[in-house]
Amino acid sequence: MPSSPTSGTSDRFEPRAVSALAGMFDDVSGRYDFLNRVLSLGQDGAWRTAMWRMVPDAARVCLDLCTGSGASLPGLLRPGRLVLGIDASPGMLELAAAATAGPGWAPRLACADAFRLPLRDRSLDCVTIAFGIRNLRPRAGALAELGRVLKPGGMLVVLEAVAPRPGPIAPLHRFYLARLVPLAGRLSPDPSAYRYLSESIVEFGDGVQFELDLEAAGFEVAARRRFLLGATGLWAARRRPAAGEIQAGSPTAMQDARSALTAPGASAPADPGLEAEWRAWTWAQLTLAVGLVVALGWALVVFFKSGADLPLEPWQRRGLGFLIVAGLVLFVARSLMLATRLQGPASRRPPRTGL
Repeated sequence: MPSSPTSGTSDRFEPRAVSALAGMFDDVSGRYDFLNRVLSLGQDGAWRTAMWRMVPDAARVCLDLCTGSGASLPGLLRPGRLVLGIDASPGMLELAAAATAGPGWAPRLACADAFRLPLRDRSLDCVTIAFGIRNLRPRAGALAELGRVLKPGGMLVVLEAVAPRPGPIAPLHRFYLARLVPLAGRLSPDPSAYRYLSESIVEFGDGVQFELDLEAAGFEVAARRRFLLGATGLWAARRRPAAGEIQAGSPTAMQDARSALTAPGASAPADPGLEAEWRAWTWAQLTLAVGLVVALGWALVVFFKSGADLPLEPWQRRGLGFLIVAGLVLFVARSLMLATRLQGPASRRPPRTGL
């Protein structure tokens, strides 16, 4: 049964709260991906693409931890690579199984505790975690377990929502987390899950402490990126060999069909036609977003001038005013994000990660 909308979230913050978190994700699994797309302003797919590009080509055994509905699995699949997906939520894994079933190099899925992975020591070349590391408490224990299953030199790639950093965007970011994320949760069977989401992002912090935790756990941060004006972080960290260990290499089991000029860990060079298409599409989105900002701004002015004359109950007027303001804030943020994106290279190009 879904949790009561008025239930608290404190049990989900307890150390190793596997049962509480698995139950929460079971409850929200039906609309989880839809709300992820809404809350990320449609950018979660692009962020996962950037995460996949940080996975070394030579990685032959990859784990997607906290795999959820399996949204991060497709970009990891390739001939000759074994891809594992592990999550504590059976409901989420059912969605992942339905989405990834089929012939060929399908991923292997398992329901397990992230603190007790059913894997041998030093058996993985790479681990990816998208929007899941903040749910693993204590973080030191989770990172120690990941260090156990990764080979020396193995890569940990983490995509995570982060708390506001000091700066001019911070008030907007805080408003988004405190007001809009819980509001979106009303579309979910368990609104308390999205109160937890907001609180857990704030608890995770802006990423500075996470990098210190990685260093303390024996990882070396090799690359980092920020998205959506700093609201989401991406890290690639290499497991340092411990005393007496030799960094392992993964043999190339199959011939890669890509150009020999493509560096390991990178994708093929971007096609100029695809880049032009990407820029045209981004400009179209920016034009639409700016148009909506103008329309919502005009609606807000009209509302303040004549809202009292509308045949609405007081609570309805307040709700309408809130929706107009929330929409205006969201599309201002969307416009800024698209404008920032257009200043850089096309997203289809591989990021310079230095891996």
